[in-house]
Amino acid sequence: MIHQYVNNGYHIVLDVNSGCVHVVDELAYDVIPIVEKLLAQKVEEKEQIVEAAAKQLSVERSEVSETVEEILSLKDEGMLFTEDIYEKYIDSFQNRETVVKALCLHIAHDCNLACKYCFAGEGEYHGRRALMSLDVGKKALDFLVRNSGNRVNLEVDFFGGEPLMNWQVVKDLVAYGRSLEEPNHKKFRFTLTTNGVLLDDEVLEFANKEMANVVLSIDGRKKVHDRMRPHRGGQGSYDEVVPRYKKVAESRNQMDYYVRGTFTRNNLDFAEDVKHLADEGFEQISVEPVVARPEEDYALRMEDVPAILKEYDELALEYIRRKKAGKGFNFFHFMINLEGGPCVAKRLSGCGSGTEYLAVTPWGDFYPCHQFVGQEEFLMGNVEQGILRTDIRDKFKACNVYAKDQCRDCFAKFYCSGGCAANAYHNSGDVNGAYELGCELQRKRVECAIMIKAALADEEKES
Repeated sequence: MIHQYVNNGYHIVLDVNSGCVHVVDELAYDVIPIVEKLLAQKVEEKEQIVEAAAKQLSVERSEVSETVEEILSLKDEGMLFTEDIYEKYIDSFQNRETVVKALCLHIAHDCNLACKYCFAGEGEYHGRRALMSLDVGKKALDFLVRNSGNRVNLEVDFFGGEPLMNWQVVKDLVAYGRSLEEPNHKKFRFTLTTNGVLLDDEVLEFANKEMANVVLSIDGRKKVHDRMRPHRGGQGSYDEVVPRYKKVAESRNQMDYYVRGTFTRNNLDFAEDVKHLADEGFEQISVEPVVARPEEDYALRMEDVPAILKEYDELALEYIRRKKAGKGFNFFHFMINLEGGPCVAKRLSGCGSGTEYLAVTPWGDFYPCHQFVGQEEFLMGNVEQGILRTDIRDKFKACNVYAKDQCRDCFAKFYCSGGCAANAYHNSGDVNGAYELGCELQRKRVECAIMIKAALADEEKES
């Protein structure tokens, strides 16, 4: 299976199953699909292929002979037209031991902002406001240690709502987690997600000591941010949080953090927001498409897709320009590893929600991830009794790119790993369904990311 496209003047051929990327000339670009079709028809003799390709392209045999030879050589080397070796292992993959490696602790079901697109209903998750007690948090960490098998490195995200509204418990849980490390041969990696309103020097000092990563919520330009992320009284939060975020970025040497935004129908020119954040000095940036009920006026629609795809293309060009000028930044969706990348399990199943990764409510209930919290049909258990609904766990365990009809023939399947189960469920009613709009954007981001690799590789050759 191959995928071909042209972007920024580069003719790119992706061999999906091997992950090999080929930047080719126009002739090879035209010949490759002809060869692929002939091989599928069991036509394997070079001279027959050359003759057929020359005829289809209306050129002399001599013009395509060398190109065909190179293509067949790549096939023999396992770099083109490779077979899918993963599907036959899917049964053993699904029957793998269930090991929990990460928890999303909902430290606070409460928030001091009133973000208009908040899926959590201003932090309440459409339930009641609550703060996680230290006791519940300790039991959650104990559960993680007990159910992590031989895995040494464990991840804990402090999430909300706004976790700084329950800051003392965050600090106490970090201390408790550290106390569990040596006797259990574990290592905790903590992450803090915050809207910045309560971010002060004391929080920053502690975060820089204990948090492996800090996620800072900001949507981009002031007018965009303040429109969607106001205080409950309606006043904006941009001017309040930006100076604090800059302090975080600099104090962490522009590493181990990222500013994370959301774009909506109100700012389809979101590349301007990414550029704005870069201009403000942030080097680790993520701006994600909103996922919202279709009736919301800010929700993205299929009719918006062409404009969004164009925006990604423009952002990719700007990304390259800035990298070449020595003013580069990292954009989460353009970060792709073509040499190694995630293990096979990760490529097949994604984030591991509902199996390796769980969300914990303030009162200790388990859900597959934060986007399912409050939906009782996905309540899996609690910190007192463990996992009670193994059927839910097994359903998520069976989520993979081969269980999703829309993924099987998609060139991006080993990069998105089947996409977000929550988005699939909320848009199709099935965790093994698809979020069509999200898929369109994902494919474009993969194409842009690969093109960027090609362009920057050219720059390295020239230098």
